[in-house]
Amino acid sequence: MDLYLTGKTALVTGASKGIGSAIAKELAREGVKVFVTGRNQQSLDNLSSEIVAEGNLAPIVFAQDLLAPNAPHEIATAALAALGHIDILINNAGQSQPVDVAGPEEPWTRSMALDFERPRLLTQALLPHFIARKEGTILNLTSTYELRSLNVSAIAKAAMAMWSKQLAGQLGKYGIRVNCLQPGLIDTENIRPYFPGDERRKYAESEIPLQDFGEVQDMANMAVFLVSPRAKYITGTVSVVDGGGTRSAF
Repeated sequence: MDLYLTGKTALVTGASKGIGSAIAKELAREGVKVFVTGRNQQSLDNLSSEIVAEGNLAPIVFAQDLLAPNAPHEIATAALAALGHIDILINNAGQSQPVDVAGPEEPWTRSMALDFERPRLLTQALLPHFIARKEGTILNLTSTYELRSLNVSAIAKAAMAMWSKQLAGQLGKYGIRVNCLQPGLIDTENIRPYFPGDERRKYAESEIPLQDFGEVQDMANMAVFLVSPRAKYITGTVSVVDGGGTRSAF
């Protein structure tokens, strides 16, 4: 299926590994000129080499810690300068952050910034550009909310989902779509430490109808569809890729 993405441009955060890296690769396969950013220069360079080795356009690499105070402005400025215009913004950066019920403040401050505030500021830096062009697609990666213990990232990502819904309501008149993509248990470095040894198999067989964790490519496939013109009538949604693991109907 042609997703009509050839010649488009995209900015992907958290692209140095895992889901972000897989999304950047899949966009490049579809003919998108990709601007990738993350903290690790070497990982970004490796990603660029892999994309080029597949015969696709070399991405623009921009190493930047999203938690740095001026990072959203720096990323937005660099991406616009390099790409000329941005068609697609994918806010992927984030990291699981379990906390105790009465623990220190630092993990809360850091995780709320990484998983909500910085993506919000980056998006806001680019909204005048999208509005002026009367087009654009924003995809925000969220996380599983159905947890039994405190995790700051899940709380921040829940805020991300509500913010995205409200943005979609206001930006549709400008031709701008805003959606969220929620992963279930995807086989990444972020998840593996929580399921050592045989725990992954046991959990999957008990809790996931498709009997295993997902792969980063599963997320990339859905992400690229959602930002494509094929999804032109989809906005304000949270799409879930979890093998059927979510128990609620809504």
